Amino acid sequence: MSVLIALAALGLLMFAAYRGYSVILFAPIAALGAVLLTDPSAVAPAFTGVFMDKMVGFIKLYFPVFLLGAVFGKLIELSGFSRSIVVAAIDVLGRRRAIPVIVAVCALLTYGGVSLFVVVFAVYPFAAEMFRQSGIPKRLIPATVALGAFSFTMDALPGTPQIQNIIPTSFFGTTAWAAPWLGLSGSVFVVCVGLLYLERQRRKALEKREGYGSELRNEPETPADIPLPHPLIALLPLVLVGLLNLAFTHWIPLWYGKTHSLMLPGLAQPVQTEIGKITAIWAVEAALLTGILVVGLFGFRVIRGRLAEGSRTAVGGAMLASMNTASEYGFGAVIAALPGFLLFSQALQAIPNPLLNEAISVTLLAGITGSASGGMSIALAAMADTFIAAANQAQIPLEVLHRVAAMASGGMDTLPHNGAVITLLAVTGLTHREAYGGIFAITLIKTTAVLFVIGVFYLTGIV
Repeated sequence: MSVLIALAALGLLMFAAYRGYSVILFAPIAALGAVLLTDPSAVAPAFTGVFMDKMVGFIKLYFPVFLLGAVFGKLIELSGFSRSIVVAAIDVLGRRRAIPVIVAVCALLTYGGVSLFVVVFAVYPFAAEMFRQSGIPKRLIPATVALGAFSFTMDALPGTPQIQNIIPTSFFGTTAWAAPWLGLSGSVFVVCVGLLYLERQRRKALEKREGYGSELRNEPETPADIPLPHPLIALLPLVLVGLLNLAFTHWIPLWYGKTHSLMLPGLAQPVQTEIGKITAIWAVEAALLTGILVVGLFGFRVIRGRLAEGSRTAVGGAMLASMNTASEYGFGAVIAALPGFLLFSQALQAIPNPLLNEAISVTLLAGITGSASGGMSIALAAMADTFIAAANQAQIPLEVLHRVAAMASGGMDTLPHNGAVITLLAVTGLTHREAYGGIFAITLIKTTAVLFVIGVFYLTGIV
């Protein structure tokens, strides 16, 4: 019964998200409804001590990233930088190459260390301009961004700095470069199959003469009559964000050390900060600030008249996106604390093959919690020792466990209630009904890639 309660809460939230209801409202309703059916006396403590604690903690860490990412994307849009790059890309590659170009831009940013949430804000103006000029339906933008930012560069490519590739290192004693050949083979699989799917969808829309679409929401507002900057200038802030993110990731620990103690006259006691836990966030924030300053420097004459209105729009978008994701985070924390979820996670341990056991456990837990990193953390915290023992007995390198766990976390996590999916749809102004089908197709491709990688390992033995 307890398992059914947890699944019912998940089903309610997915249904609400798909039907267009606010996840900010329905995440606590679904989570606390499950608590009510499990232990009515625990509803209020679970709301305050678990749901709100996790929700506020997420906002505390990540709202500045959402805000700066939204401002950066809005300035790129208003300044004409996005249109300049799109015009140049179409001149060089042709209108039929819009989808692979956007996938490549998303992949470069994500592999460069830019948060996938920031990638959504930064790339959307480019994607909207390119898809409009190429006559490709806007509803395919979320699936295209998902392929470039939420799939192979997030957890399959060896060396990617995304958190999904970092979490397994603490459990298996590996590095971010674990199982490079398996990671590369999985990446090739995802890219090739994903692009074939998106190209097929583009051709079907072309045959139906669907076009970009009408009655659209949240469209980029680049004025049609502004002078466009040189494409290299327009590319500069985008490249700087990626490069400076890497640079600040290296510099911040050198400047502050492992821990930093802040003492100001008005503080009763010093504020201690563990730099290792906050480095990635500070690095992204510093890189985005630099990007914003560069766009402002080169595009001030164009954007100054609309800066006030544009900044208000960006702040509103950042608040909505961060609150959606934070609500999801709180929901996952409550569900993970319920007895039904614990029974479910324990039952997964009965799968005999260690790699299949790990892949299924991680991807299902990520799907239930709506979080790749959250689901993987829960799965590995509970079962890493079991996975390691089984792998040692079967003579499977721990690097393979690392790569399978990382790739599995980014599969079924992108169900309708996933925070990144909700953010992506909110930023693009699309609903689940309009655009989730393409995202789910990429999800299935990504999930299949994990089985492909496991098969490659057993057939060839390469790592």
